Amino acid sequence: MTARCIMVLGTTSGAGKSWLTTALCRHYARQGLKVAPFKAQNMSNNARVVAPLEWPGGGAVASDSGQGEIGSAQYFQALAAKAIPEVRMNPLLLKPEADTHSQVVLMGQVSAELTAMPWRERSNHVWPQIAVALDQLRAENDVVVIEGAGSPAEINLHSCDIVNMRVALHCNAACLLVTDIDRGGAFAHLYGTWALLPENERVLIKGFVLNKFRGDASLLAPAPQMLQDLTGIPTVATLPMWWQHGLPEEDGVFDDRSTAKGVVTLTVAVVAYPRISNLDEFQPLKNIPGVRLMWVRSPSELAGLKPTDWVILPGSKATTADLAWLRAQGLDAAVARHAGQGGAVLGVCGGLQMLGEALIDPSDIEGNAPGLGLLPLVTVFETDKTVRHTQARFAADMVKSENPWTLLAGVPVSGYEIHTGQTAQHPAMAKAGDVARAVLPDGLCWQNASGNVLGIYLHGLFEDSAALQALFGARLSGPVPTLETVFDRLADFIETHFEPGALDALLTQPQSMAKNNT
Repeated sequence: MTARCIMVLGTTSGAGKSWLTTALCRHYARQGLKVAPFKAQNMSNNARVVAPLEWPGGGAVASDSGQGEIGSAQYFQALAAKAIPEVRMNPLLLKPEADTHSQVVLMGQVSAELTAMPWRERSNHVWPQIAVALDQLRAENDVVVIEGAGSPAEINLHSCDIVNMRVALHCNAACLLVTDIDRGGAFAHLYGTWALLPENERVLIKGFVLNKFRGDASLLAPAPQMLQDLTGIPTVATLPMWWQHGLPEEDGVFDDRSTAKGVVTLTVAVVAYPRISNLDEFQPLKNIPGVRLMWVRSPSELAGLKPTDWVILPGSKATTADLAWLRAQGLDAAVARHAGQGGAVLGVCGGLQMLGEALIDPSDIEGNAPGLGLLPLVTVFETDKTVRHTQARFAADMVKSENPWTLLAGVPVSGYEIHTGQTAQHPAMAKAGDVARAVLPDGLCWQNASGNVLGIYLHGLFEDSAALQALFGARLSGPVPTLETVFDRLADFIETHFEPGALDALLTQPQSMAKNNT
């Protein structure tokens, strides 16, 4: 088979490409088609662990664990497509480590050579492998739904672009161009993007999509028709503003305008330090009625928490630097105060490392630092990166106390690890009788003597159905909401708001056979 490719482009970052791509994956999968997502290059510190495939022609090789990384958006898009997530769906992942530097992950594996290479030079090296990955997916599926990045009309980057129109031309994709009308200037954004593209790329755009519209759609007239008169391209959907669609955010913290559903019975405060990573794993908490999820950047935001509320230290792409930032804000004392009152504290991955007594860096990877001292642990950074799926079971005899972690006793859990460094009991503190309890095997999770502080290396705790049910089942009258529910609601949404026949037309209309001049 040779898949028909449908591509979602945006006039800007944040226009809605990721969630629309996810919705299209579920829509076409519900038609009985074999669907795969694809994004040539993603820049995000939100990554998921998947099993890589044998890669022909050299290049990146599998790690000892046999697993690799892709961007979270493509992971969720694969689940929406009812496909197994794998590295070809996001062959190139850039993980920012500083404002001007990113770690490069090619076909799931970190490449030191590409990380050190100038960006424009890197594009030529990686394009052949990107093209092969896409061609393989096309050969194995009925539909490949492709997500672009940023804008396809950045004229300073166009010559070395490997994620937008070069991909579209390679597979002759039927493209949708989506814009955020809530920002204002939507029609100018659509027309300007179209006008800046070369003619052989313009012909691939089959429809405009207005996203995040608030108000009476009839008041948009006659602008959509005027735009079509100028470009020949119809507006195929006006999508209403939808704050709580339930899909994890990839590129930023959750929208502060989203509120808890129903009466708030639990506040979960996530510390949002500058190099926060894997923040999307907390989205399932937003989907639970009565749970308020908030981002915290100052001690005053923790001052109003009750002892029954939670504080979470999430993952970090620069643990030592983010720990220094946390101290500079005075959040170290605020977190310690909440823990001292018996409040629940959870550290995930880098957050676990921060909770310990010390961070030791013999290879000068991140730097040495004292920890927060809430767990008697020590972390030693290593040059090798742990990337793997993990399944385990919480100890049946976890520390019993009036805190939520008691509910996890004996619960099986699955998730993924992405970290440098290994954590163990602090030897001198152990001799003095201060011992952390290991509640998952292989140093994956530790609990303090009082039971209210938990540190875990495993990402995805709140995406695991057994863990969610254990933690929140008693609070709800029905089942805990799942990602499957979210995917189906996304598909329902676009099926309601796209023009009749528009989604089918993307598959059936004659292809433009645009010439690739790149």
